[in-house]
Amino acid sequence: MPLWELAQAAGPFVRLAGISGASAVVLGAMGAHRTFPETENKEDLKKIFETSNRFHFLHTLALMTVPLCRRPYIAGAFFVAGMGLFCGTCYYHAFTGDRCFRRLTPIGGSCLILGWLAMVL
Repeated sequence: MPLWELAQAAGPFVRLAGISGASAVVLGAMGAHRTFPETENKEDLKKIFETSNRFHFLHTLALMTVPLCRRPYIAGAFFVAGMGLFCGTCYYHAFTGDRCFRRLTPIGGSCLILGWLAMVL
């Protein structure tokens, strides 16, 4: 079976990875060309942004491999949820300086870990 057929048979994950990768590039460009909010430690916001963007790219690549797993919907769901909760809350904090969603960040990180572990199933 050609890889593209395998990817289509395993659900929407390669397409989601395409959208995720494009959004990671757009957000990376936004973060590279903008000024971060003036806070006590502006450099921390830039580091938070860079970490979020790096994790977003890495887990986008992982999402592309999900169709190769035995249980792609479990791994894929954890990766998508993890990127949304971890990267999304970090991006929000970096761009606005608002910490209100940061309590969700560890949940997103846990979802990313579970996504990797689900690839073993």
